[in-house]
Amino acid sequence: MAVLGVIMAIPALISFYVLWVISMLLRPVFVISVGLLLWNFPSTVLKFKQVVNTAAYMFLTNDKKYKKLPDPNMDDFKVKHERKTIIFVRHGESCWNDTFNAGERSKLDFLKGFLPGLLLASLTEIYLALTGRVDSWFYDSPLSEYGVSQITRLAEFLKRPPTTPEEKKYIDILNGTSSTSSVLISSNLRRAISTICIGFRSRLTSSPSSKIIIHPSLQEISRNPDTLSITPPQTLVEPSWIEKRLYPNVVHSLQNQCDMTFHTGNKPLTSNGGLRMSEFCDFAFTLNEDVLICGGHSLWFRSYFRQYLPSSSKHVAKVKKMVNGGCVKFEVLRAVKGGKGVYVIDEESIRVVYGGF
Repeated sequence: MAVLGVIMAIPALISFYVLWVISMLLRPVFVISVGLLLWNFPSTVLKFKQVVNTAAYMFLTNDKKYKKLPDPNMDDFKVKHERKTIIFVRHGESCWNDTFNAGERSKLDFLKGFLPGLLLASLTEIYLALTGRVDSWFYDSPLSEYGVSQITRLAEFLKRPPTTPEEKKYIDILNGTSSTSSVLISSNLRRAISTICIGFRSRLTSSPSSKIIIHPSLQEISRNPDTLSITPPQTLVEPSWIEKRLYPNVVHSLQNQCDMTFHTGNKPLTSNGGLRMSEFCDFAFTLNEDVLICGGHSLWFRSYFRQYLPSSSKHVAKVKKMVNGGCVKFEVLRAVKGGKGVYVIDEESIRVVYGGF
């Protein structure tokens, strides 16, 4: 019986010593981690604020709760109206997309890689926190490595010879070589800003005085932490660890060619997508340029088409998201009724320049 008791106790003894060894190994790791967090106290506080903001927006925001605007009376546009050309440019895939969305992968490949990808993302987040970086995998998620490659392909498209006169017209506008005036604008989220910096690198390089207007009205419509801006008001954008390693040229544009005048910080909890889309429309018609090239996000873009295309429209833009790196051109009309701007998209003006839906 004594021998049997010893044998039965062996698993418990092994478990005890394994846990003891693990605790001994983890103790210095814990002490070092706490020390690093205290050493990098400002970034630790920032990370804590990000966690609090994430929880607040997950449970309290009404970002997607807004009413569809009624169709405007087209007679208002017959009397007098203004017209502005807009080209939407969707950002490349972000680290958040890479972790939680299948993207261009098959569902099977995505499922097989989900847990390893989530582990990598979590470890990267911990590393960024411990090293005092003003950076995050999840919060205001930056372009992933694959996202950088997607936007690099857009930049290559803008350099190649056009295949049709219409394509040449829009490529010249995007490159800033057209007689038609244009301006670069971006959401205040890092992946959109980097998309403009990388995708339009030739334009920005050839014209060092060119600026990218960072405007918070384009901030994505969602409650997820990847749609919350990490950049403080009127502060230059910090390049991500991926961009510093893969695309150091983006640092120059982020530090020297971003106009942060309009950047008032992260979207307030009282905001919603409808308010920001209306704000964007009003802002667009204060600009003198004929064409606005806007870097932004799939849900925001699709919501904009749904909001300002007529209810009778069956256009694919109201149903499908733009592809990563895609460019879509259209024209929006503005009339004034009761002292306020009224807007509608001219459905016939919608053209896919690159990528599409």
